[in-house]
Amino acid sequence: MIIKLIAIAVFITIVASLAYALYKLSKNNDAQQSAKILKALTIRISLSVLLFIFIVLAMKTGLLQPHGIGMQIYTKKHALTEPNQ
Repeated sequence: MIIKLIAIAVFITIVASLAYALYKLSKNNDAQQSAKILKALTIRISLSVLLFIFIVLAMKTGLLQPHGIGMQIYTKKHALTEPNQ
């Protein structure tokens, strides 16, 4: 449960950083604003990469279990291809 909360918190931070960059973009476009936009977008990209790595590691270690339609298709496909024992 804590893994999901961490992922959600990071995702909300990513969206907030993107909204901040959009807000700064809509204001006067001077050098100081451009630096703030660049910093906000750099933070967003860094957090996105870290979130992706975090999710992959959580899935590989078993802390996060995939479910839903993609997992159902995967299990059905492998059940059909594996020989019955």
